[in-house]
This record gives sequence, structure tokens and C-alpha cells, in this order.
Amino acid sequence: MKPALEHLPREKGESFVVKYFDYNYYPTPWHYHPEYEIVLVTESTGRRLIGDHVCDFEPGNLAFIGSNLPHIYRNDEKYYTPKSKLRAKSIVIHFSETSLGNDFWHLPEAKPLKHFFQLSEKGFDIHGKTNILVSSQLEKIIGLSGMRRWLSLVEILNTITESKELTPICKTSVIGKNEKESERLCLVFDWILHNYERDLRVTEAAELCNMSANAFSRFFSLRTRKTFSAYVTNLRLNKAARLLTEKELSVSDICYDCGFNNISNFNRQFLKQYKVNPLKYRKTFLEMV
Repeated sequence: MKPALEHLPREKGESFVVKYFDYNYYPTPWHYHPEYEIVLVTESTGRRLIGDHVCDFEPGNLAFIGSNLPHIYRNDEKYYTPKSKLRAKSIVIHFSETSLGNDFWHLPEAKPLKHFFQLSEKGFDIHGKTNILVSSQLEKIIGLSGMRRWLSLVEILNTITESKELTPICKTSVIGKNEKESERLCLVFDWILHNYERDLRVTEAAELCNMSANAFSRFFSLRTRKTFSAYVTNLRLNKAARLLTEKELSVSDICYDCGFNNISNFNRQFLKQYKVNPLKYRKTFLEMV
């Protein structure tokens, strides 16, 4: 079975993704992505498959997964029972080399990290005191933003790079590849970016991929961990936040320019994502500047 291509979208003003996942069970299929991944299981048990290696996992399992290395975390069967109250939780970081900046790699201090990335194609399990330290750093990075968040990533990577408590996961290099799905996602993302300011329908996106609406919705949600409508809404809100700080437009004009159909829905969605209404967001920004 070919692995699926996964895409975790970054939020506005971020160069990498930090997520705290809380599920009934881990939903992601056998998949890969070009980003490097650090994943800490904080709650749940099961079996994981990374490349050619299979093993059990439990809370505290910490792994560094290389670029395009296929993997899946599958919970024990008890997590899938209809009345189960068990939770599958994890902290995940997705980042690429560009997350650290192109000039970063010209620094002599970055040489060990660059070498580590080259070795990470087989993945690493992280043990001992390094596991405890990095787990603590991951717990903290969830609540950080801006430069503090970026510096925390660098600190985490430096801790892992300097450690002797790493074990290669795979015996051989395994590279994920699924051209058909990659082409589909790229086609859809490009279409969304050029059209999200108007009313978009799942049926239109499905037609682009020659899929039914239901099949496309499942495909998109599994690959991005967001519904199609949530993904589009996120793009619209990102643009709205930018216009509020860069342009002297009314909230009403920004609402419709970003593809929302009415003010009340726009205000509700904006408040949900940014924890303040649009006018308060603009006022706070201007006061800071």
C-alpha cells in the first residue's frame, strides 16, 4: 500500500507547525510528508510502523522522523470501541530546513545540525535523560509564540543533535512516494489559493480531483487534518488579520473581500481563532506599534 501524502497547514506568521492532538484514537493513515517531524506520545498505547520497523508505543515514546519517511501510529483495539472513553494524545512538530532560514545553514554552528538531518532518513528513537528534557521542552513550546517559539525549536533540535541517547529506527532507508496524491493536493491547494475569496464548494474541489464529494472530503481531511471548509476559513481569516493591520478598510469591507457572506459569521469565526473581535484586534495592533 502506497503511503498517503500528509499536509499540516501553518498558521499566519509561523514558519513551522506545533500541534497538540487529542483524539479518540490516532486517525492518520500510513503516510509521509517532506517535513521533519518530532512526535511525543503523551497518552495512549498501540503499535507504530516507521519505515521498515514495527514496535509498541506507550506514553513517553519520543521519535524524530526524517523527511518523507512513511509512518503510522495505530492504537490498541480497545480505543476503537464505540463507548470507549480512552484518549490518544500527542505533541507534534512539523518543520523544514527553510523553517530555520536559508542563511542559518551558512553558519558554522549549524554544521552539526545539518549532518544530523542527513542521518535522520532512518529516524531516531530518543531515550534516557534526553527524552525527559525534550519532552519537557515540547510541553512548553505549545504555549509559546513568535521568536520565543522559534528559539525553542532551535533549542530542542540542539538538545537532540548533541545527545548520545539516540537509536536509529529503521534498518534501511524508506522513502515515501505517491505522485498521484501529491499532484491532487498541489492542484487543490493552488485552486484554493486563487479562489478562496469567493464562495467555494466541496463539489468543485472534488471535480478537480475526479472524485465524489464524500470521497474528496475524506481524502482532504485525512491529508490535512482539517475539513475543507475549515481550511478555507483559516486562509480567509489570515488575510483578514493582515488587512486589519495593513489597510484602513472597514470591518465590513474586509469581511466581504475575504470571502465571508455576512458580518456576524465573520465576527464569530474571527473571535474563535484570534480570541478577540476584529476591531479589538486592530486596536491592539495599533497600540503595540
